[in-house]
Amino acid sequence: MASGRGGVLELAVLGSLHETPLHGYELRKRLNSLLGMFRAFSYGSLYPCLRQLLTDGLIVEDDDSDAPAAESPITLTGRRSKIVYKLTTEGKERLQELLTQAGPSAWEDESFGVHFAFFRHTEAEVRLRILEGRRSRLEERLDGVRTALARTRERLDSYTLELQRHGLESVEREVRWLNELIATERRSSSVDEGRHSTQDSAQEGTSRASMPGVDSTGRHPASEDN
Repeated sequence: MASGRGGVLELAVLGSLHETPLHGYELRKRLNSLLGMFRAFSYGSLYPCLRQLLTDGLIVEDDDSDAPAAESPITLTGRRSKIVYKLTTEGKERLQELLTQAGPSAWEDESFGVHFAFFRHTEAEVRLRILEGRRSRLEERLDGVRTALARTRERLDSYTLELQRHGLESVEREVRWLNELIATERRSSSVDEGRHSTQDSAQEGTSRASMPGVDSTGRHPASEDN
């Protein structure tokens, strides 16, 4: 699947089908409701993506013949569709592969929201890298906007100036939001590490206690003859 918008759509489709099998019409509705940026996508972009995923063996079509006719979505040709799309094992593996990607492509405006929408299926370390990368990208943008605004302030009319201030405040709000998310992720990671450390210590103590001639502290008790 191509990178860029096609890759983003691939992730969105596979992630949505991971939740539940869907008709094409239902899938498009889900993308529109969960991922507002996909309102610009049409059948003209969604169905080629589905065909490619079918060719790659990442999804399969299932004949939903038990569905009542009144509930079946209308296709572009006017016929009632009974085709439901489902993930294959290969599709689930591909989704996990996409969810491990935490490079710059995951931080951009177009793709960050899609990755974030499926964070519940993403490893904590990857989530943190994406959030930190997104914050870094926005901080760079803030510096550029502030510099440009300082240089052109005197030449801007009041309306253009307010528009630029509005954009600046929007980015600042997102940076604050990201800071809160990053802090929460780090706290959760610290708690998990502490819990695992405690469990490992308890298991080690149990293993020692179960060894012949070794007490719960790991020492060999003295014999009664001594």
